[in-house]
Amino acid sequence: MFPEYDVIVVGAGHAGCEAAAAAANMGSKVLLATMNMQTIAQMSCNPAMGGVAKGQIVREIDALGGLSGIVSDKSMIQFRMLNRSKGPAMWSPRSQNDRHMFAWEWRMQLEALPNVDMWQEMVSGLIVKDGRVCGVRTGLGIEIPCKTVVLTNGTFLNGIIHIGEKRLGGGRTGEKAATGITEQLVELGFESGRMKTGTPPRVDGRTLNYSVMEEQEGDVNPSKFSYSKQTSALVKQRSCHITYTNLAVHETLKEGFDRSPMFTGRIKGLGPRYCPSVEDKINRFAEKERHQIFVEPEGWNTVEVYVNGFSTSLPEDIQYKAIRKIAGFENAKMFRPGYAIEYDFFPPTQLQLSLETRLVKNLFFAGQINGTTGYEEAACQGLMAGINAHRAAKDEEALILKRSEAYIGVLIDDLVNKGTEEPYRMFTSRAEYRILLRQDNADLRLTPIGHQIGLASEERYQDMLIKKQQSEKLVEEIKNTKIKPEEANPVLEENGSAPIREKVILYNLLKRPNMEINLFSERLPEIKTLVEPYTQEEIEQAIIEVKYRDYIDKEEQMAQKMTQLENMALNPDFDYKKIQALSIEAREKLSKIKPATLGQASRISGVNPSDISILMIYMGR
Repeated sequence: MFPEYDVIVVGAGHAGCEAAAAAANMGSKVLLATMNMQTIAQMSCNPAMGGVAKGQIVREIDALGGLSGIVSDKSMIQFRMLNRSKGPAMWSPRSQNDRHMFAWEWRMQLEALPNVDMWQEMVSGLIVKDGRVCGVRTGLGIEIPCKTVVLTNGTFLNGIIHIGEKRLGGGRTGEKAATGITEQLVELGFESGRMKTGTPPRVDGRTLNYSVMEEQEGDVNPSKFSYSKQTSALVKQRSCHITYTNLAVHETLKEGFDRSPMFTGRIKGLGPRYCPSVEDKINRFAEKERHQIFVEPEGWNTVEVYVNGFSTSLPEDIQYKAIRKIAGFENAKMFRPGYAIEYDFFPPTQLQLSLETRLVKNLFFAGQINGTTGYEEAACQGLMAGINAHRAAKDEEALILKRSEAYIGVLIDDLVNKGTEEPYRMFTSRAEYRILLRQDNADLRLTPIGHQIGLASEERYQDMLIKKQQSEKLVEEIKNTKIKPEEANPVLEENGSAPIREKVILYNLLKRPNMEINLFSERLPEIKTLVEPYTQEEIEQAIIEVKYRDYIDKEEQMAQKMTQLENMALNPDFDYKKIQALSIEAREKLSKIKPATLGQASRISGVNPSDISILMIYMGR
């Protein structure tokens, strides 16, 4: 009935869609197996993509040749560049999306790929022979052969939904849980655990009073995620709104604490620290009189509203009573209550940096199965797992991104070397090279890699080269342009910068704080003429280069030093227990994770700098 596939992807969420598309676009024959083809790429939680550090990830996915950026752009209803008041390393794109358009666009992208087949049924087990996966088994008992498997099960592995004292089996509201895979993996020797996440109620926007809320509009000149010409920026946008909880809301929520699955111990899994439920917030931060609520439309043409910041698993009667005490929600009607969901995950220290499991060859894990939270974190893992599953099927070396190359590299390196005891979320603070890993230069960093492996198109590569050449040309022109005091001083004084007494190179003026090229181009015809041939993206790239070159140089030097450690390969079969000078914890962690390089060993939690020095001495360095 089925041919042998190069790659079978189990699960069609954000990770599964990226994995299937990447492997197929690189030339693999792919089967995407999902329990429900109507919920492909479902935005299970909030209808948004990007945000702090997450927006950088979406741009990196796009730069490599993935599809999340394109789908986000095509389904976008609002765009904002966050942290504009800070330096460019912190700028983070975020979109509000039409939930249904997002899922529809993903499905259209997948259906346009001739190398992708789809199958609607639960995968209940793997076929493993001689330590290597060679197929999957479905709930109907069908065996489908393949060379590699990517598991992207999301919250479906033995999922349990909690609403107050009610417990329902399911991976998402209205959808059943997946069973069988966890039990088999444990039998094979994998360690598993439980995590939890949650979602807020959805309400009828027609019953809200927006006049008492703060309107949150999109950017005046919105940008987009994708570097490609397939998408364009929005010309109209929908606003979000902001309101707040209050003491009356908090007191009402407390009425349900005795029936809360979080506080009564029915939920055993660990939840996300940085996205806590509303009951957890008022319990942990009792001194706060209010918490921010983001009122987010679910699409262009729907009245359904997502109540961001009100995630809860309290009984539905308490949810309804409390939500109507929020300003603007006095007459709110709920479409459905919020809930918490517990699910199985597998500590990611059981993976290699390629996302292939250590115990079973050609088996890859991506997304929430690895203990992460968030669409973007899942999507980038799916992309890398799909790339490496394809390369494994073709007997090619895995692609591994360094921490100095991408947030994606930071995320995977953190997961494999440090593991996670709570749902892992990406932040800019996790990246030690964040000045290098900006959202504006993801194409310069990663499109050459995506093009080399056959994922990013030739057109994308050429566009990247033009942007690079043009921005470099503009930097040189800025270095060769001098401005007279009588031309520069009015601009400088208006913006609180010291005046000049003689001709100064424009390059040096732009290195000053708050000095942007548009301040000069608006006043000086020669500067306007200078920048006119360039796109806004090329100008932005050039100005960042001018302002931050010294900082960029320092980080590049740091990255180069770390690369020396990365180039010191370690034998995966080495017996660390025989080096008695290593700490006991280092011996245990090194023996378990089996790092590929000295650089990877240095980032393992519990391995100290002194342990690395001992290893270097042992290696004859």
